[in-house]
Amino acid sequence: MIDTFNIHTEPLTIIEPVGFFDFLKLESNAKLILTDSGGVQEEACTLNVPCVTLRENTERPETVQLKSNILAGTEKENIIKSTETMLNNENKWKSPFGEGKAGENIITVIKNQSS
Repeated sequence: MIDTFNIHTEPLTIIEPVGFFDFLKLESNAKLILTDSGGVQEEACTLNVPCVTLRENTERPETVQLKSNILAGTEKENIIKSTETMLNNENKWKSPFGEGKAGENIITVIKNQSS
């Protein structure tokens, strides 16, 4: 599609699709995430990475309330303005989705029950 529409991608690097854990690693090292995915909005918030959502609404309104995410819609000017806003904000929110330690907590409970 990029070739079809003659879209110039410099200085971006276009990569092949990656698995979930590799994708999380990419997200965690990003300065900013642009997405239309509700799951990615949640991941960005949890990873403390600012997010710009390319939609008019979200099923993750808590990310917008925390200012970890902004709804930019699909208009070029709004996307640029929202991107600049998010890059200039401080990333000091606390994720409402937990601390990412559910697996560790479950193992601790299982170990304690089998003792």
